[in-house]
Amino acid sequence: MTRMPLSFTTMADMEALVAGWWDDVNGSSQWQDGIFYTLCAAYALVSSIALIQLIRIELRVPEYGWTTQKVFHLMNFIVNGVRAVVFGFHTQVFLLHPRVLVLVLLDLPGLLFFSTYTLLVLFWAEIYHQAIINLLVTINGQARSLPTDKLRIVYISVNAGIYLVQVCIWVYLWIDDNSIVEFIGKIFIAVVSIIAALGFLLYGGRLFFMLRRFPIESKGRRKKLHEILKPKTILLYNRYHPALYLGQRNGECRDTISLEHEAGRACCKGDKKRLSRGELVGSVTAICFTCFLIRCFVVLLSAFDMDASLDVLDHPVLNLIYYMLVEIMPSALVLYILRKLPPKRISAQYHPIR
Repeated sequence: MTRMPLSFTTMADMEALVAGWWDDVNGSSQWQDGIFYTLCAAYALVSSIALIQLIRIELRVPEYGWTTQKVFHLMNFIVNGVRAVVFGFHTQVFLLHPRVLVLVLLDLPGLLFFSTYTLLVLFWAEIYHQAIINLLVTINGQARSLPTDKLRIVYISVNAGIYLVQVCIWVYLWIDDNSIVEFIGKIFIAVVSIIAALGFLLYGGRLFFMLRRFPIESKGRRKKLHEILKPKTILLYNRYHPALYLGQRNGECRDTISLEHEAGRACCKGDKKRLSRGELVGSVTAICFTCFLIRCFVVLLSAFDMDASLDVLDHPVLNLIYYMLVEIMPSALVLYILRKLPPKRISAQYHPIR
């Protein structure tokens, strides 16, 4: 009978201790500076890695122009660079007036992050739909028009619509700082995040299962995959991404298709340390789906609970956890997974599809 009050007292003391520590950290200018400068350094590091990778790719294959791979790394450099500057000047940023300027500086990089990573969804969607079309052509013998131009139009239209709506919200808040409109803006960001998460789940999942069904590494299924992804009908990928090659290399017949050039050459027999294409797509899909899902949940929580607000100076710990989970760690992991450079030279026997 005497232990229960003691345990309850201990739990209450622990809760009070944690709550007191949380309040002390949030109210301490030293903790605020330390945490936000840590975020600044982390974003600057990721931005530098993306820039270095972009320069290395440009030096390796300058003849390809602006490929999907290069655009992806450039946008990563911009997004993380802007975040680093914002958190580096956090004291000035969070005290800006009118308050809509704070929202612009915090939300705009998030929208750019959305555009950067949905670029991968677009690329995967192109690959998936092209494979399905070529499979139908192989079975039915009937040619069909390529949907990839429409996919790009959808990608551009969705992004343009999102930026237009967000700009309208900012303009309204500039004219009238309305809490209801700010609430709507947070709901809008949550909707954008769930759209990105569903995009990764839909096309990343589809491509993952397609590669599981027709793995490139399986010698017996390379011929089948070669039939599905016919060279003459995947011209569209080579326009934006030098990722798809067919033919011979080093005198060895290798009907391999590198669906993600950033991850390096396709796995061959005896090369067990490299990720397969299915594992690559699955890993990136899981990381990006999780980060956008977390973003959606936290933004919704902050919309309904002011104690969970992220756009204030006195919530540094919450900002640290949030940005580490939804941007810094996912960006670092994806850049690591897609770190492989394109081949430096292509022999006469191993040509890109033109």
